[in-house]
Amino acid sequence: MENKFGFVSLSGRTNVGKSTLLNAFFQKKIAITSRKPQTTRNRILGILTEEKSQIVFLDTPGVHLGYKRQLNKVMNKIASHCYEEVDLVLFLIDRFKWQKEEENILKSLKNLNKPVVLVINKIDRLRDKTRLLAFIKDISEKFNFLSIVPISALKKDNLMELKSVILNNLEIGPYHFPEDSLTEFSDNFFISEIIREKAINRLGDELPYRLNVVIEKIDDSKKLKTIYAAVITESQSQKGIILGKQGSMIKAIGTAARKELEKEFSKKVNLQLWVKANKNWTNDINKLKKFGLGVDF
Repeated sequence: MENKFGFVSLSGRTNVGKSTLLNAFFQKKIAITSRKPQTTRNRILGILTEEKSQIVFLDTPGVHLGYKRQLNKVMNKIASHCYEEVDLVLFLIDRFKWQKEEENILKSLKNLNKPVVLVINKIDRLRDKTRLLAFIKDISEKFNFLSIVPISALKKDNLMELKSVILNNLEIGPYHFPEDSLTEFSDNFFISEIIREKAINRLGDELPYRLNVVIEKIDDSKKLKTIYAAVITESQSQKGIILGKQGSMIKAIGTAARKELEKEFSKKVNLQLWVKANKNWTNDINKLKKFGLGVDF
């Protein structure tokens, strides 16, 4: 049997479970997750190599409608560019939620001429599963989906069925990455994303999307990894919120991040965190590029 290869995009509105699905496929953290929207910012490239197949997942940022800041425009541009590169699109929706965002995504997909699998996520939260068949019948009239697969990424329900659909629609071809590769991103990027995840999950609804994490230095020895990282926000008032009373918030963020990083690296981690204010960075394209968030497609 010859090898199969393909690029697969995870598409959908913010917070439908794309990162959770990616992590479930790999059975480890590849992308950060949060119940809050706007979590994914980069094309997290996950490379899943199994017997006779290599699937390269692009975990695209959720589509951002109604946001005018440069950061949101960049994320929308990343999402659109991912569509052009892929062989197959997984379009995720949250149970029966079909709103303006889904219509806009579907409109974009119709213009791509790419095969699309509709993935109905979070079915574990459905109280009345009898509605599912009726919903699938109605939604199938909107577009000629390659397949419609209900799943729970969190509970890992029906993931084998979804993987089978993916593999059945990949072309025969050589692998593009070494078989032991999981992602193209560096340890620095992974560490910064873990810290950002812990900050997002502890701060208010608006503030997390005005922060970034920059790894300034790593000292690594056999038994200890010392990480120096800065949490970047837009104003002194936001800086005060992230620090918390007598530094309690940044300490809690650091403790949670350190514990997860120690599990990932199987060694002790000394995480040194501080907070910097960088005025209006989310609306300045030059600053976005400096932080590795600008795009030049």
